[in-house]
Amino acid sequence: MKLTRTRPDKPDRSVMQTRVEQYLDELRVEGGLARNTLEAYRRDLRKFLAYLVTLGMDDPATATQQTLSGFLAHLKESTLAPASTARCVAALRGFFRFLCREGLATRNPMINLGAPRPWGRLPRTLTQDEVTQLLDLHTGKRPEEIRDAAMVELLYATGLRVSELVSVEVPHLNLEVGYVLASGKGGKQRVVPIGEPARRKVSAYLDLARGTLMRRRVSPFVFVTRRGTKLTRQCFWRVLRDRARRAGISRRISPHMLRHSFATHLLEHGADLRSVQAMLGHASIATTQIYTHVERERLKRVHSELFPRKQRRRINVKRTS
Repeated sequence: MKLTRTRPDKPDRSVMQTRVEQYLDELRVEGGLARNTLEAYRRDLRKFLAYLVTLGMDDPATATQQTLSGFLAHLKESTLAPASTARCVAALRGFFRFLCREGLATRNPMINLGAPRPWGRLPRTLTQDEVTQLLDLHTGKRPEEIRDAAMVELLYATGLRVSELVSVEVPHLNLEVGYVLASGKGGKQRVVPIGEPARRKVSAYLDLARGTLMRRRVSPFVFVTRRGTKLTRQCFWRVLRDRARRAGISRRISPHMLRHSFATHLLEHGADLRSVQAMLGHASIATTQIYTHVERERLKRVHSELFPRKQRRRINVKRTS
């Protein structure tokens, strides 16, 4: 009689996915987390579920501290950025607290498990000359060009996140006084001042271009497309990179680089850390302190390049007998 080998059942991913969605629903309703943060947590937890499947596990409640250590090592091998790894760890901490609180797990394997430092490298910024090149780029007469110029100027002038920029609503913009009401992470709002150059460009967009794009349609959002819909983050990324290329900036830039540049340039010109924290919408001053590191690194480079007393060259003197 020939014996047939039976293949082990595949892990049931539906149970794990249900647990994740229950956790995210709680964060959405009670935690008030922003949609982008929830989506990031969903991606992080799906990575974890996929890792469990490779181990033949079908319930996250059975994960041990050794399992989690292995997953973090897996993330490190995948060259995930330290900031992304730290966010993943935060998602897992909350997830296992939720499982224990709901009686779906008997132990929390995340206890005493250390997280990597969120800033493995200093944030990339533009120089002030590069920002000038970008903002002074010639603007044509097409409505989209006027809109794009206003968005880039406003982004640098306020340090908004790109998600906050595309979500600015008309009632939240006060050009007469010079401020924008930004809606940040978790629905938290903050007032950010707008400088004169940004006020002029946004005013020109509202007067000359937005009506043409809207064509008598109605939208609460300031920055819209020809369909009258809100401009997406992905579309603005493409806009920014195209403008950077036309401005002669060879390296790839992102909206967040303008946010980093906003904070760094403010500190370089004497702004205090608490004011920068308030304008950026950081919950903790520790997050804002990374920009002091940027400034210290810049000062070290300046000192190394310009300090007149260079290291002396060693001169060999031949002795004569």
